[in-house]
Amino acid sequence: MSNYRIQGATGEWEVVIGLEVHAQVTSNSKLFSGADTTFGAEPNTQVSLVDAAMPGMLPVPNRECIRQAVRTGMAIEAQINKYSRFDRKNYFYADLPQGYQISQLYHPIVGEGSLTIDADDKAGIPEDKVIGIERIHVEQDAGKLMHDQHPTMSYVDLNRCGVALMEIVSKPDMTSPAEAGAYVRKLRSILRYVGSCDGNMEQGSMRADVNVSVRKVGDTELGTRTETKNVNSVRFVMAVIEGEARRQVALIEDGGTVVQETRLYDPDRNETRSMRSKEDAHDYRYFPDPDLLPLELEQDFLDACRASLPELPDAKRARYTDALGLTPYNARELTAEVETFARFETLLAATAGLLGKGEEAVATQVANWSLSVAPGVMNALGDEANPAHATAAAQAAILKMQAAGEISGGQAKEIYEIVLKTGREPGEIAETEGLKQQSDTGAIEAVIDEVLASNTDKVEQYKSGKDKLFGFFVGQTMKAMQGKGNPAVVNQLLKDKLG
Repeated sequence: MSNYRIQGATGEWEVVIGLEVHAQVTSNSKLFSGADTTFGAEPNTQVSLVDAAMPGMLPVPNRECIRQAVRTGMAIEAQINKYSRFDRKNYFYADLPQGYQISQLYHPIVGEGSLTIDADDKAGIPEDKVIGIERIHVEQDAGKLMHDQHPTMSYVDLNRCGVALMEIVSKPDMTSPAEAGAYVRKLRSILRYVGSCDGNMEQGSMRADVNVSVRKVGDTELGTRTETKNVNSVRFVMAVIEGEARRQVALIEDGGTVVQETRLYDPDRNETRSMRSKEDAHDYRYFPDPDLLPLELEQDFLDACRASLPELPDAKRARYTDALGLTPYNARELTAEVETFARFETLLAATAGLLGKGEEAVATQVANWSLSVAPGVMNALGDEANPAHATAAAQAAILKMQAAGEISGGQAKEIYEIVLKTGREPGEIAETEGLKQQSDTGAIEAVIDEVLASNTDKVEQYKSGKDKLFGFFVGQTMKAMQGKGNPAVVNQLLKDKLG
Protein backbone atom coordinates (compact mmCIF):
# COMPACT_ATOMS: atom_id res chain seq x y z
CA MET A 1 0.00 0.00 0.00
CA SER A 2 1.38 3.43 -0.95
CA ASN A 3 2.01 5.83 1.90
CA TYR A 4 1.42 8.86 -0.34
CA ARG A 5 -0.82 11.39 1.39
CA ILE A 6 -1.77 15.03 0.86
CA GLN A 7 -1.88 17.05 4.05
CA GLY A 8 -4.82 19.45 3.88
CA ALA A 9 -6.16 21.95 6.39
CA THR A 10 -8.85 19.48 7.48
CA GLY A 11 -6.67 16.35 7.60
CA GLU A 12 -5.04 13.81 5.32
CA TRP A 13 -6.31 13.00 1.84
CA GLU A 14 -5.48 10.17 -0.52
CA VAL A 15 -5.48 10.20 -4.29
CA VAL A 16 -7.09 7.65 -6.60
CA ILE A 17 -5.63 7.35 -10.11
CA GLY A 18 -6.65 5.60 -13.30
CA LEU A 19 -4.86 5.90 -16.63
CA GLU A 20 -6.07 5.55 -20.19
CA VAL A 21 -2.97 5.01 -22.29
CA HIS A 22 -3.24 5.54 -26.05
CA ALA A 23 -0.58 3.49 -27.82
CA GLN A 24 -0.10 3.82 -31.57
CA VAL A 25 0.00 0.36 -33.09
CA THR A 26 3.15 -0.58 -34.98
CA SER A 27 1.98 -1.18 -38.53
CA ASN A 28 2.91 -0.01 -42.01
CA SER A 29 -0.60 1.16 -42.83
CA LYS A 30 -3.60 2.59 -41.00
CA LEU A 31 -6.39 0.78 -39.20
CA PHE A 32 -8.95 0.96 -42.02
CA SER A 33 -6.95 2.11 -45.05
CA GLY A 34 -3.71 1.42 -46.88
CA ALA A 35 -2.22 4.86 -46.21
CA ASP A 36 1.34 4.97 -44.87
CA THR A 37 1.97 5.59 -41.15
CA THR A 38 5.60 6.79 -41.24
CA PHE A 39 6.19 9.62 -38.76
CA GLY A 40 7.43 13.00 -39.94
CA ALA A 41 6.09 13.09 -43.49
CA GLU A 42 4.99 16.36 -45.09
CA PRO A 43 1.47 17.37 -43.97
CA ASN A 44 -1.40 15.65 -45.77
CA THR A 45 0.84 13.38 -47.88
CA GLN A 46 -0.35 10.15 -46.21
CA VAL A 47 -4.12 10.48 -46.55
CA SER A 48 -6.28 7.98 -48.42
CA LEU A 49 -9.82 8.58 -49.66
CA VAL A 50 -11.05 6.56 -46.67
CA ASP A 51 -9.15 8.80 -44.23
CA ALA A 52 -10.56 11.89 -45.90
CA ALA A 53 -14.11 10.44 -45.65
CA MET A 54 -14.85 10.75 -49.34
CA PRO A 55 -18.39 9.58 -50.29
CA GLY A 56 -18.73 5.85 -50.89
CA MET A 57 -15.43 4.93 -49.24
CA LEU A 58 -15.64 1.89 -46.94
CA PRO A 59 -13.24 0.94 -44.13
CA VAL A 60 -11.42 -2.41 -44.25
CA PRO A 61 -9.81 -3.67 -40.99
CA ASN A 62 -6.03 -4.07 -41.02
CA ARG A 63 -5.22 -7.64 -39.91
CA GLU A 64 -1.81 -6.60 -38.53
CA CYS A 65 -3.35 -3.99 -36.22
CA ILE A 66 -5.74 -6.60 -34.83
CA ARG A 67 -2.86 -9.06 -34.38
CA GLN A 68 -0.79 -6.52 -32.45
CA ALA A 69 -3.69 -5.71 -30.13
CA VAL A 70 -4.25 -9.40 -29.41
CA ARG A 71 -0.53 -9.97 -28.73
CA THR A 72 -0.53 -7.00 -26.34
CA GLY A 73 -3.51 -8.44 -24.50
CA MET A 74 -1.77 -11.78 -24.19
CA ALA A 75 1.35 -10.08 -22.80
CA ILE A 76 -0.67 -8.74 -19.85
CA GLU A 77 -2.45 -12.08 -19.34
CA ALA A 78 -5.76 -10.52 -20.37
CA GLN A 79 -8.91 -12.14 -21.64
CA ILE A 80 -8.94 -12.20 -25.44
CA ASN A 81 -12.44 -11.89 -26.84
CA LYS A 82 -12.96 -14.04 -29.90
CA TYR A 83 -15.96 -11.85 -30.74
CA SER A 84 -15.59 -8.06 -30.81
CA ARG A 85 -17.30 -5.21 -32.62
CA PHE A 86 -16.59 -1.69 -33.84
CA ASP A 87 -18.82 1.22 -32.81
CA ARG A 88 -19.21 4.76 -34.06
CA LYS A 89 -18.44 7.43 -31.49
CA ASN A 90 -20.08 10.58 -32.79
CA TYR A 91 -18.53 13.98 -32.14
CA PHE A 92 -17.25 16.85 -34.21
CA TYR A 93 -13.60 17.73 -34.52
CA ALA A 94 -12.11 19.66 -37.40
CA ASP A 95 -9.37 17.05 -37.77
CA LEU A 96 -11.84 14.13 -37.98
CA PRO A 97 -13.40 14.35 -41.46
CA GLN A 98 -15.94 11.53 -40.89
CA GLY A 99 -17.59 13.39 -38.03
CA TYR A 100 -17.28 10.26 -35.94
CA GLN A 101 -14.52 8.00 -34.63
CA ILE A 102 -14.55 4.24 -35.19
CA SER A 103 -13.86 2.74 -31.79
CA GLN A 104 -15.00 -0.13 -29.55
CA LEU A 105 -17.28 0.42 -26.55
CA TYR A 106 -19.58 -2.51 -25.91
CA HIS A 107 -17.44 -5.40 -27.18
CA PRO A 108 -13.67 -4.63 -26.98
CA ILE A 109 -11.12 -6.99 -28.43
CA VAL A 110 -9.29 -7.43 -25.09
CA GLY A 111 -10.94 -7.80 -21.69
CA GLU A 112 -9.54 -7.73 -18.16
CA GLY A 113 -5.84 -8.21 -17.48
CA SER A 114 -3.19 -6.95 -15.08
CA LEU A 115 0.29 -5.55 -14.80
CA THR A 116 2.67 -5.78 -11.83
CA ILE A 117 4.71 -2.73 -10.85
CA ASP A 118 7.92 -3.43 -8.97
CA ALA A 119 8.74 -2.43 -5.42
CA ASP A 120 10.92 0.69 -5.14
CA ASP A 121 11.55 1.94 -1.61
CA LYS A 122 13.16 5.15 -2.86
CA ALA A 123 10.04 6.02 -4.85
CA GLY A 124 7.67 5.09 -2.02
CA ILE A 125 6.49 1.78 -3.49
CA PRO A 126 7.17 -0.61 -0.58
CA GLU A 127 6.19 -3.82 -2.36
CA ASP A 128 5.21 -5.22 -5.74
CA LYS A 129 1.68 -4.19 -6.66
CA VAL A 130 -0.75 -5.58 -9.21
CA ILE A 131 -2.58 -2.93 -11.24
CA GLY A 132 -5.77 -4.12 -12.89
CA ILE A 133 -6.37 -3.41 -16.56
CA GLU A 134 -10.02 -3.14 -17.49
CA ARG A 135 -9.79 -3.47 -21.26
CA ILE A 136 -7.89 -2.76 -24.44
CA HIS A 137 -9.90 -1.54 -27.37
CA VAL A 138 -8.80 -0.58 -30.85
CA GLU A 139 -9.74 2.73 -32.43
CA GLN A 140 -8.63 5.19 -35.08
CA ASP A 141 -6.70 8.33 -34.25
CA ALA A 142 -7.71 11.83 -35.28
CA GLY A 143 -5.58 14.25 -37.30
CA LYS A 144 -3.67 17.24 -35.97
CA LEU A 145 -4.66 20.90 -35.84
CA MET A 146 -1.87 23.48 -36.14
CA HIS A 147 -2.67 26.91 -34.77
CA ASP A 148 0.74 28.56 -35.22
CA GLN A 149 1.09 28.44 -39.01
CA HIS A 150 -1.11 31.43 -39.90
CA PRO A 151 -2.17 34.57 -38.00
CA THR A 152 -5.92 34.10 -38.54
CA MET A 153 -6.47 30.47 -39.57
CA SER A 154 -5.76 27.00 -38.23
CA TYR A 155 -4.28 24.39 -40.51
CA VAL A 156 -5.11 20.68 -40.40
CA ASP A 157 -2.78 17.74 -41.07
CA LEU A 158 -4.60 14.45 -41.66
CA ASN A 159 -1.51 12.23 -41.83
CA ARG A 160 -2.30 10.79 -38.40
CA CYS A 161 -6.03 10.47 -39.09
CA GLY A 162 -6.99 6.80 -39.16
CA VAL A 163 -3.79 5.52 -37.56
CA ALA A 164 -4.54 2.54 -35.30
CA LEU A 165 -4.52 3.12 -31.54
CA MET A 166 -4.82 0.72 -28.66
CA GLU A 167 -6.53 2.39 -25.71
CA ILE A 168 -5.34 0.56 -22.60
CA VAL A 169 -7.64 1.40 -19.70
CA SER A 170 -6.44 0.73 -16.17
CA LYS A 171 -8.61 0.27 -13.14
CA PRO A 172 -8.41 3.04 -10.49
CA ASP A 173 -5.81 1.02 -8.56
CA MET A 174 -2.98 3.55 -8.30
CA THR A 175 -2.64 5.76 -5.26
CA SER A 176 0.50 7.85 -5.82
CA PRO A 177 2.38 9.63 -8.61
CA ALA A 178 5.21 7.10 -8.16
CA GLU A 179 2.88 4.16 -8.78
CA ALA A 180 1.46 5.82 -11.90
CA GLY A 181 4.96 6.55 -13.18
CA ALA A 182 6.03 2.95 -12.56
CA TYR A 183 2.89 1.69 -14.33
CA VAL A 184 3.54 3.78 -17.46
CA ARG A 185 7.20 2.73 -17.56
CA LYS A 186 6.32 -0.96 -17.15
CA LEU A 187 3.54 -0.79 -19.74
CA ARG A 188 5.83 0.99 -22.18
CA SER A 189 8.48 -1.69 -21.63
CA ILE A 190 5.99 -4.49 -22.36
CA LEU A 191 4.71 -2.78 -25.52
CA ARG A 192 8.25 -2.36 -26.79
CA TYR A 193 9.20 -5.97 -25.95
CA VAL A 194 6.11 -7.20 -27.83
CA GLY A 195 6.77 -4.76 -30.70
CA SER A 196 3.17 -3.54 -30.78
CA CYS A 197 4.12 0.13 -30.13
CA ASP A 198 7.44 1.97 -30.27
CA GLY A 199 6.61 3.81 -27.03
CA ASN A 200 7.92 7.13 -28.33
CA MET A 201 6.07 9.57 -26.08
CA GLU A 202 7.81 12.64 -27.54
CA GLN A 203 6.39 11.87 -31.00
CA GLY A 204 2.96 11.17 -29.53
CA SER A 205 2.87 7.46 -30.33
CA MET A 206 2.19 6.81 -26.65
CA ARG A 207 0.29 9.24 -24.46
CA ALA A 208 -1.89 9.08 -21.39
CA ASP A 209 -5.19 10.53 -20.21
CA VAL A 210 -4.81 10.91 -16.44
CA ASN A 211 -7.90 10.45 -14.24
CA VAL A 212 -7.52 11.84 -10.71
CA SER A 213 -9.85 12.08 -7.72
CA VAL A 214 -9.25 12.60 -4.00
CA ARG A 215 -10.94 11.43 -0.82
CA LYS A 216 -10.29 11.59 2.91
CA VAL A 217 -8.12 8.77 4.21
CA GLY A 218 -10.43 5.96 5.30
CA ASP A 219 -13.31 6.88 2.98
CA THR A 220 -14.49 4.16 0.60
CA GLU A 221 -16.48 6.28 -1.85
CA LEU A 222 -14.60 7.63 -4.85
CA GLY A 223 -14.48 11.39 -5.30
CA THR A 224 -15.39 13.22 -8.50
CA ARG A 225 -12.62 12.73 -11.03
CA THR A 226 -11.10 14.93 -13.65
CA GLU A 227 -9.39 13.74 -16.80
CA THR A 228 -6.24 15.46 -18.05
CA LYS A 229 -5.76 14.67 -21.73
CA ASN A 230 -2.77 13.70 -23.85
CA VAL A 231 0.07 13.76 -21.32
CA ASN A 232 3.20 12.72 -23.19
CA SER A 233 5.90 11.84 -20.64
CA VAL A 234 6.20 9.85 -17.43
CA ARG A 235 7.45 12.96 -15.62
CA PHE A 236 4.44 14.96 -16.77
CA VAL A 237 2.03 12.17 -15.74
CA MET A 238 3.46 12.33 -12.22
CA ALA A 239 3.36 16.15 -12.21
CA VAL A 240 -0.30 16.17 -13.34
CA ILE A 241 -1.29 13.85 -10.50
CA GLU A 242 0.59 15.85 -7.89
CA GLY A 243 -0.77 19.20 -9.03
CA GLU A 244 -4.31 18.11 -9.81
CA ALA A 245 -4.71 16.27 -6.49
CA ARG A 246 -3.55 19.32 -4.53
CA ARG A 247 -5.85 21.56 -6.57
CA GLN A 248 -8.84 19.35 -5.78
CA VAL A 249 -8.03 19.19 -2.05
CA ALA A 250 -7.68 22.97 -1.86
CA LEU A 251 -10.93 23.45 -3.80
CA ILE A 252 -12.93 21.10 -1.56
CA GLU A 253 -11.51 22.55 1.65
CA ASP A 254 -12.42 26.04 0.47
CA GLY A 255 -16.04 24.94 0.12
CA GLY A 256 -15.98 24.34 -3.62
CA THR A 257 -16.94 21.28 -5.62
CA VAL A 258 -14.81 19.28 -8.03
CA VAL A 259 -16.49 19.24 -11.45
CA GLN A 260 -16.16 16.20 -13.70
CA GLU A 261 -14.35 17.72 -16.65
CA THR A 262 -11.59 17.35 -19.18
CA ARG A 263 -8.44 19.35 -18.46
CA LEU A 264 -5.18 20.13 -20.25
CA TYR A 265 -1.68 20.17 -18.77
CA ASP A 266 0.57 23.19 -19.29
CA PRO A 267 4.15 21.98 -18.69
CA ASP A 268 5.57 25.52 -18.80
CA ARG A 269 3.43 26.56 -15.84
CA ASN A 270 3.20 23.05 -14.39
CA GLU A 271 -0.55 23.31 -13.97
CA THR A 272 -3.76 21.91 -15.41
CA ARG A 273 -6.59 24.05 -16.73
CA SER A 274 -10.15 23.34 -17.72
CA MET A 275 -10.81 22.35 -21.35
CA ARG A 276 -14.46 21.27 -21.38
CA SER A 277 -17.07 19.59 -19.20
CA LYS A 278 -16.82 15.81 -19.32
CA GLU A 279 -19.38 14.18 -21.56
CA ASP A 280 -20.98 10.91 -20.54
CA ALA A 281 -20.94 7.97 -22.95
CA HIS A 282 -24.52 8.54 -24.11
CA ASP A 283 -23.60 12.01 -25.36
CA TYR A 284 -21.43 10.33 -28.01
CA ARG A 285 -24.47 8.44 -29.40
CA TYR A 286 -22.55 5.19 -29.79
CA PHE A 287 -23.99 2.60 -32.15
CA PRO A 288 -22.53 -0.36 -34.07
CA ASP A 289 -20.66 0.74 -37.18
CA PRO A 290 -22.83 -0.41 -40.09
CA ASP A 291 -19.87 -0.57 -42.49
CA LEU A 292 -17.91 -3.13 -40.47
CA LEU A 293 -18.76 -6.71 -39.65
CA PRO A 294 -17.97 -7.99 -36.14
CA LEU A 295 -14.49 -9.45 -35.65
CA GLU A 296 -14.47 -13.18 -35.05
CA LEU A 297 -11.02 -14.57 -34.21
CA GLU A 298 -10.14 -18.17 -35.02
CA GLN A 299 -8.16 -20.32 -32.60
CA ASP A 300 -5.34 -20.84 -35.12
CA PHE A 301 -4.92 -17.06 -35.31
CA LEU A 302 -4.79 -16.78 -31.51
CA ASP A 303 -2.30 -19.65 -31.25
CA ALA A 304 -0.04 -17.95 -33.78
CA CYS A 305 -0.25 -14.67 -31.84
CA ARG A 306 0.76 -16.38 -28.59
CA ALA A 307 3.59 -18.28 -30.27
CA SER A 308 5.00 -15.01 -31.59
CA LEU A 309 5.41 -13.43 -28.14
CA PRO A 310 8.98 -12.91 -26.92
CA GLU A 311 10.28 -13.53 -23.41
CA LEU A 312 8.68 -10.68 -21.44
CA PRO A 313 10.36 -8.42 -18.83
CA ASP A 314 9.30 -10.27 -15.67
CA ALA A 315 10.23 -13.68 -17.05
CA LYS A 316 13.54 -12.38 -18.37
CA ARG A 317 14.37 -10.77 -15.03
CA ALA A 318 13.61 -14.03 -13.20
CA ARG A 319 15.87 -15.95 -15.59
CA TYR A 320 18.69 -13.47 -15.12
CA THR A 321 18.59 -13.88 -11.33
CA ASP A 322 17.86 -17.62 -11.17
CA ALA A 323 19.86 -19.02 -14.08
CA LEU A 324 22.60 -16.40 -14.52
CA GLY A 325 23.04 -15.46 -10.87
CA LEU A 326 22.73 -11.72 -11.41
CA THR A 327 21.75 -9.43 -8.57
CA PRO A 328 18.09 -8.28 -8.51
CA TYR A 329 19.28 -4.73 -9.21
CA ASN A 330 21.31 -5.71 -12.29
CA ALA A 331 18.50 -7.94 -13.55
CA ARG A 332 15.98 -5.11 -13.20
CA GLU A 333 18.20 -2.57 -14.92
CA LEU A 334 19.10 -4.91 -17.77
CA THR A 335 15.48 -5.79 -18.53
CA ALA A 336 14.00 -2.29 -18.27
CA GLU A 337 14.57 -1.41 -21.94
CA VAL A 338 14.65 -3.50 -25.09
CA GLU A 339 17.95 -2.00 -26.24
CA THR A 340 19.67 -2.68 -22.91
CA PHE A 341 18.90 -6.38 -22.71
CA ALA A 342 19.64 -6.79 -26.43
CA ARG A 343 23.15 -5.34 -25.98
CA PHE A 344 23.72 -7.49 -22.89
CA GLU A 345 22.60 -10.74 -24.52
CA THR A 346 24.58 -10.03 -27.70
CA LEU A 347 27.74 -9.40 -25.66
CA LEU A 348 27.05 -12.43 -23.47
CA ALA A 349 26.88 -14.60 -26.57
CA ALA A 350 30.05 -13.01 -27.97
CA THR A 351 32.00 -13.78 -24.76
CA ALA A 352 30.81 -17.41 -24.48
CA GLY A 353 33.84 -19.59 -23.74
CA LEU A 354 36.28 -16.67 -23.96
CA LEU A 355 36.59 -15.53 -20.36
CA GLY A 356 37.59 -18.83 -18.77
CA LYS A 357 35.03 -18.50 -15.99
CA GLY A 358 31.77 -20.12 -14.95
CA GLU A 359 28.51 -18.97 -16.49
CA GLU A 360 27.48 -16.89 -13.48
CA ALA A 361 30.85 -15.13 -13.23
CA VAL A 362 30.82 -14.31 -16.94
CA ALA A 363 27.25 -12.99 -16.75
CA THR A 364 28.15 -10.76 -13.80
CA GLN A 365 31.21 -9.34 -15.55
CA VAL A 366 29.28 -8.71 -18.76
CA ALA A 367 26.37 -7.16 -16.81
CA ASN A 368 28.66 -4.74 -14.95
CA TRP A 369 30.38 -3.80 -18.20
CA SER A 370 27.06 -3.33 -20.03
CA LEU A 371 25.37 -1.29 -17.29
CA SER A 372 28.22 0.80 -15.95
CA VAL A 373 31.56 0.76 -17.73
CA ALA A 374 30.57 0.88 -21.40
CA PRO A 375 27.83 3.54 -21.04
CA GLY A 376 30.11 5.59 -18.78
CA VAL A 377 32.87 5.69 -21.40
CA MET A 378 30.37 6.44 -24.18
CA ASN A 379 28.78 9.30 -22.23
CA ALA A 380 32.14 10.78 -21.23
CA LEU A 381 33.29 10.92 -24.85
CA GLY A 382 30.06 12.49 -26.11
CA ASP A 383 30.30 13.41 -29.79
CA GLU A 384 33.83 11.98 -29.99
CA ALA A 385 32.42 8.46 -29.74
CA ASN A 386 31.23 6.63 -32.84
CA PRO A 387 28.52 4.15 -31.75
CA ALA A 388 29.21 2.07 -34.85
CA HIS A 389 32.56 1.10 -33.30
CA ALA A 390 30.86 -0.31 -30.17
CA THR A 391 30.65 -3.81 -31.62
CA ALA A 392 30.12 -6.88 -29.48
CA ALA A 393 33.32 -8.38 -30.91
CA ALA A 394 35.43 -5.41 -29.79
CA GLN A 395 33.93 -5.36 -26.30
CA ALA A 396 34.31 -9.15 -25.97
CA ALA A 397 38.00 -8.84 -26.88
CA ILE A 398 38.50 -6.24 -24.13
CA LEU A 399 36.69 -8.37 -21.55
CA LYS A 400 38.74 -11.41 -22.56
CA MET A 401 42.01 -9.52 -22.00
CA GLN A 402 40.74 -8.27 -18.64
CA ALA A 403 39.64 -11.75 -17.53
CA ALA A 404 43.04 -13.14 -18.50
CA GLY A 405 44.78 -10.52 -16.37
CA GLU A 406 46.42 -8.93 -19.40
CA ILE A 407 44.82 -5.54 -18.72
CA SER A 408 43.36 -3.84 -15.67
CA GLY A 409 39.90 -2.34 -15.31
CA GLY A 410 41.34 1.14 -15.90
CA GLN A 411 43.19 -0.02 -18.99
CA ALA A 412 40.01 -1.66 -20.29
CA LYS A 413 38.30 1.75 -20.14
CA GLU A 414 41.24 3.45 -21.89
CA ILE A 415 41.24 0.86 -24.66
CA TYR A 416 37.47 1.16 -25.13
CA GLU A 417 37.79 4.95 -25.42
CA ILE A 418 40.26 4.53 -28.27
CA VAL A 419 38.05 1.89 -29.90
CA LEU A 420 35.05 4.26 -29.84
CA LYS A 421 37.09 7.10 -31.30
CA THR A 422 39.00 5.20 -33.97
CA GLY A 423 37.54 1.72 -34.49
CA ARG A 424 40.98 0.16 -33.97
CA GLU A 425 41.28 -3.44 -32.78
CA PRO A 426 41.56 -3.74 -28.95
CA GLY A 427 44.51 -6.14 -28.94
CA GLU A 428 46.51 -3.87 -31.23
CA ILE A 429 45.69 -0.86 -29.05
CA ALA A 430 46.87 -2.69 -25.91
CA GLU A 431 50.20 -3.56 -27.57
CA THR A 432 51.04 -0.29 -29.32
CA GLU A 433 49.75 2.08 -26.61
CA GLY A 434 51.46 0.26 -23.75
CA LEU A 435 48.15 -0.61 -22.12
CA LYS A 436 49.03 -4.08 -20.87
CA GLN A 437 49.50 -5.31 -17.34
CA GLN A 438 52.87 -6.69 -16.33
CA SER A 439 52.44 -10.28 -15.13
CA ASP A 440 56.07 -11.36 -15.37
CA THR A 441 56.84 -12.57 -11.84
CA GLY A 442 60.56 -11.86 -12.17
CA ALA A 443 60.02 -8.22 -13.13
CA ILE A 444 57.41 -7.70 -10.40
CA GLU A 445 59.63 -9.39 -7.79
CA ALA A 446 62.45 -7.00 -8.62
CA VAL A 447 60.19 -3.97 -8.02
CA ILE A 448 58.84 -5.47 -4.78
CA ASP A 449 62.38 -6.04 -3.52
CA GLU A 450 63.18 -2.37 -4.12
CA VAL A 451 60.01 -1.23 -2.34
CA LEU A 452 60.69 -3.43 0.68
CA ALA A 453 64.33 -2.35 0.82
CA SER A 454 63.31 1.31 0.83
CA ASN A 455 60.78 0.82 3.61
CA THR A 456 62.50 -1.48 6.12
CA ASP A 457 60.88 0.32 9.06
CA LYS A 458 57.40 -0.38 7.72
CA VAL A 459 58.34 -3.98 6.97
CA GLU A 460 59.23 -4.41 10.65
CA GLN A 461 55.94 -2.74 11.72
CA TYR A 462 53.99 -5.04 9.41
CA LYS A 463 55.69 -8.13 10.79
CA SER A 464 55.00 -6.93 14.34
CA GLY A 465 51.26 -6.99 13.66
CA LYS A 466 50.31 -3.88 11.66
CA ASP A 467 48.55 -5.82 8.89
CA LYS A 468 46.98 -2.68 7.41
CA LEU A 469 50.38 -1.73 6.01
CA PHE A 470 49.94 -4.42 3.37
CA GLY A 471 47.91 -1.97 1.32
CA PHE A 472 50.78 0.50 1.51
CA PHE A 473 53.18 -2.01 -0.04
CA VAL A 474 50.70 -2.85 -2.81
CA GLY A 475 50.25 0.85 -3.55
CA GLN A 476 54.00 1.55 -3.65
CA THR A 477 54.58 -1.41 -5.96
CA MET A 478 51.81 -0.39 -8.35
CA LYS A 479 53.07 3.19 -8.31
CA ALA A 480 56.59 2.06 -9.18
CA MET A 481 55.17 0.01 -12.04
CA GLN A 482 53.04 2.95 -13.25
CA GLY A 483 49.86 0.97 -12.59
CA LYS A 484 50.82 -1.79 -15.03
CA GLY A 485 51.46 -4.55 -12.51
CA ASN A 486 48.95 -7.36 -12.38
CA PRO A 487 47.25 -6.77 -8.99
CA ALA A 488 46.70 -10.48 -8.34
CA VAL A 489 50.35 -11.29 -9.00
CA VAL A 490 51.55 -8.29 -6.96
CA ASN A 491 49.39 -9.31 -3.99
CA GLN A 492 50.52 -12.92 -4.05
CA LEU A 493 54.25 -12.10 -4.35
CA LEU A 494 54.02 -9.55 -1.53
CA LYS A 495 52.30 -12.10 0.73
CA ASP A 496 55.06 -14.60 -0.01
CA LYS A 497 57.84 -12.13 0.72
CA LEU A 498 56.31 -10.56 3.82
CA GLY A 499 55.38 -13.92 5.32
